[in-house]
Amino acid sequence: MKIKSFTPKRMAAAAVMSATLISGLGFVPVFTPTAIAQEAAMRTLTVTGQGEESVQTTKTQVDLGVDVQGTDAEAVQREVAQRTAAVVELLRSRGVEKLETTGIQLSPRYNYEDGRNDVIGYTGSNTVSFRVPTESAGALLDDAVNAGANQIRSVSFVAEDAALEAARQQALREAVEDAQSQAGVVLGSLNLRSQEIVGVQINGAAPPVPVPMMRQAEYAAGMSADASTPVVGGEQTVQAQVTLQIRY
Repeated sequence: MKIKSFTPKRMAAAAVMSATLISGLGFVPVFTPTAIAQEAAMRTLTVTGQGEESVQTTKTQVDLGVDVQGTDAEAVQREVAQRTAAVVELLRSRGVEKLETTGIQLSPRYNYEDGRNDVIGYTGSNTVSFRVPTESAGALLDDAVNAGANQIRSVSFVAEDAALEAARQQALREAVEDAQSQAGVVLGSLNLRSQEIVGVQINGAAPPVPVPMMRQAEYAAGMSADASTPVVGGEQTVQAQVTLQIRY
């Protein structure tokens, strides 16, 4: 009996199909479920699309501080508490949002001389964070300084939560359209047609970080008795990535 030799190509084909004998018709190849799945995986294009939407900020996020130095720890802490209480009372009267204490500290100050560490005083601080409409932020900052705050630790800008969510959804739609457009170009260039989307993955659509205030010179110039401190917002950008697996 003559034994037919198998080439590597024939051996690969035999590994992905089985055969059944039909009387009078010879061998008819029948693909197994595993072979079908492998074939489908081989004919899959993976493409990632990008989406981006900008949102105008309307709120200002502020970190205000009260810093006090003195020679007596109790006196320092008492003054910090009194001045902070006045600032908080002002902020509550203005109806600010998300008001919270974000830092309290009391620490000694040392004089390092001749190998000795002598305590020469104490530094106390308190920090409060809040959010306010941008158009009223400048005047409120000036009033807070008058009430007792002596540190403006940070100023940044954020959009409304609803606006950010709407931008996120739009960025996702743009990412999907971008992925489909890329797939259309690739498959069209190869004279192939997409059949169906077999996999979807959202790679990222996180809310953007607040926009930091960059107008430092203008801000400092505005700290006068005759004018309110100018505070100008900006835009937040929401980005999204979507990956599609497309069978062709």
